[in-house]
Amino acid sequence: MGTDIKTGIHTVTIAGGPLAFPCGEDDTILSGGLRAGIGLPHECLSGGCGKCYFDLAAGAVEDIWPEAKGLSPRARERGRRLACQSRPLGDCTIKLRPDPALAPPIRPARRPARLVSRRMLAPGMAEFAFAAEGAARFLPGQFALLQLPGVAGRRAYSMSNLANEDGRWEFVVRRVPGGAGTGRLFEMEEGAALELDGPYGNAYLRTDTGRDIICIAGGSGLSPIISIARAAVADDELLEHRRITVFYGGRGPDDLCTTTFWQENHRLHTHAECHVAISDPTAAGAADWTGHRGFIHEIVQKVLASADMPNFDYYLCGPAPMVEALVELLETGASVPRGQIHYDSFF
Repeated sequence: MGTDIKTGIHTVTIAGGPLAFPCGEDDTILSGGLRAGIGLPHECLSGGCGKCYFDLAAGAVEDIWPEAKGLSPRARERGRRLACQSRPLGDCTIKLRPDPALAPPIRPARRPARLVSRRMLAPGMAEFAFAAEGAARFLPGQFALLQLPGVAGRRAYSMSNLANEDGRWEFVVRRVPGGAGTGRLFEMEEGAALELDGPYGNAYLRTDTGRDIICIAGGSGLSPIISIARAAVADDELLEHRRITVFYGGRGPDDLCTTTFWQENHRLHTHAECHVAISDPTAAGAADWTGHRGFIHEIVQKVLASADMPNFDYYLCGPAPMVEALVELLETGASVPRGQIHYDSFF
């Protein structure tokens, strides 16, 4: 093994097997492995889930976020590290077990991009469109990492559009009060440049299962769900045998923006059933709301027959408490097999 001094590329070897991959100086061990097409265990890419832990057998790494929540104090004492938070300082050898099922269907790549439009959908929520060179290659439901100017660390946002040859990447984003990432994003002027890295994510649309599709979102979790729904209704063969149902929840009526997408897309309007709900009776406009009320997992349970719930594929995206409640409902309450529940954890 040798380090390429000019390009800052190191070799990461997985102990106990023939696998090794190059890792650039700006890459973590996880992103380097995924760029090489290797199925390293992972989920959130942001240090929260702990799925990408490994043991360092040889060499040295830089710990980007020593306080990452994905490792317990006991795991740190045992010397474990997170691949998504570790940059190699030279050639190194790591101990972990690759999973071929987690190999990226499309290898992620970095590319410069520029903001071409911002469309407000609701107070504090907008759809951002970026243009990048080359085709935009991703699967419905995946996300990208944006390196926003002046913001430390990359931010994960899910695409809301479909893959295209024009190099257009669209994201529905809710502004987080006090959030450095969304605050900067909403302040960017058209033409502003950033780096876009992707695609990532395992919660992408599966088209070959034969099961009806249930999409459930809350807040800006709508972005990947819109991409999945758009892809599903665009597939004539899929529509011939499968139904698509979307559930979307917000605090109040002002937070709901599904109508915009359903009005713009005739196929969504005619082929995808949509249930929206509000959860805060004190929110603006809530007194006059005549639709569903309650948390979105409660609405799912109300609308879907319990006996039928194991027969669907589920795609989830939203705040962590919402996803946790849904997984509990589906797995424990309705006996839905884990392989039919798809989501990416964001922390």
